Amino acid sequence: MKSLKVITNPEVALIFNTYPDAVRKKLMNLRNLVLESANNIEEITALEETLKWGEPSYLTKNGSTIRIDWKQHKPEEYAMYFNCSSRLVPTFKLVFKDLFTFEGNRAIIFKMEDTIPQEALKTCISTALTYHKVKQLPVLGL
Repeated sequence: MKSLKVITNPEVALIFNTYPDAVRKKLMNLRNLVLESANNIEEITALEETLKWGEPSYLTKNGSTIRIDWKQHKPEEYAMYFNCSSRLVPTFKLVFKDLFTFEGNRAIIFKMEDTIPQEALKTCISTALTYHKVKQLPVLGL
């Protein structure tokens, strides 16, 4: 397996440390799925981990930004956010409508007690990380 270069803004760790322990564990799982997905895509050699709107965010050269977060006013859920003007979430709704809960055209929502269908989520993540290469394909190549 190739070695992915992860360029991390040190402030991301500070944000992760502000989350309650149970939430941090869930968000770190999402982070690990993003890193694993990026590492499995041959053309991705670097992944930037930074903050966008104060939330841990992941960017690649040919991809669309992925953000992860938990909001105090909805303590029972956390989310993975995608660019709302992209075709990502509408396409995920078509392909994975029975597996995930969605928020508009911008997010996949998880309940704290959910077991995440990891392979399906990794497919969504990989599609976002390569979005500019697949956006012209029917159902983004899924």
